Amino acid sequence: MIKSKSTKFGDWVIVFICILLIFICLVPMLNVLARSLSDTKYLIRNEVLLWPKGLNLDAYRTVLGNERYIHSLWYTALLTVGCTVLSLFMTVICAYPLTYDQLKGRKFLNGFILFTMYFSAGMIPHYVMLSNMGMLETVWVLIIPSCLSVYNMIIMRSSFYSVPESLREAAEIDGAGPIRILIQVYLPLSKPVLATLALFYAVGRWNGFSDALLYIKKNRELYPIQLYLYNILQNASSGEAAAQEGFAMPGLSETLKMASVMFATVPILLVYPWLQRYFVSGVTIGAVKG
Repeated sequence: MIKSKSTKFGDWVIVFICILLIFICLVPMLNVLARSLSDTKYLIRNEVLLWPKGLNLDAYRTVLGNERYIHSLWYTALLTVGCTVLSLFMTVICAYPLTYDQLKGRKFLNGFILFTMYFSAGMIPHYVMLSNMGMLETVWVLIIPSCLSVYNMIIMRSSFYSVPESLREAAEIDGAGPIRILIQVYLPLSKPVLATLALFYAVGRWNGFSDALLYIKKNRELYPIQLYLYNILQNASSGEAAAQEGFAMPGLSETLKMASVMFATVPILLVYPWLQRYFVSGVTIGAVKG
């Protein structure tokens, strides 16, 4: 196919826009990395942009040597994995029954679920409810309230709707029950959606700190990494507050902030290319089996 000059020009415009977007996304990360590796005096002069000046690794040594920070990092990683698995399980078992026309009250359930997307009691009733349930100051307050997203459930339900009805009927003729059909028919054909929702849930839990900020006040062992990072950024400039967080090295406030941001950001960024591989393989499997 021979492209016209206008088509080629359009392709170059798209390439330029993509490069511009990549640059916009990379510049803040490169700036944070450069500032975390630079000497403090260059940061005070505001001379660091995208390349570090006066290579200084003291901030990284301080962060890696802080037991509280490492504990919070591993704790958040385990919390993210557990919440992601639980959320995917809840999403699947909620979406799958709604694909059956024989389910009594299916339209009412769909409407009731959609209602919760637009209307809620608010923050104060939510806090009072969690308090009455005895979930405050426990790890469950970070897991149970956010274990299911209605929006993600609707995406999962739409994916199940796209599976040909003939596949379910063939499985039922072979004697398969609803659970077996779900595991052997629907889930293998929904790998791209499962990978996407896993990414949504994982990023949401890893970056979440508002729930911990509201519901966990005393037990610092339950602080996720983002809340711990928030405290570092708020307290790094204060010697006494920094000492409470375990960072009491003078002259490191700015580089310490940037190094902490890098440690809190890089782990979740590493998840993207790993899941991208499953996006491609899942689409291929779905195309062949569908």
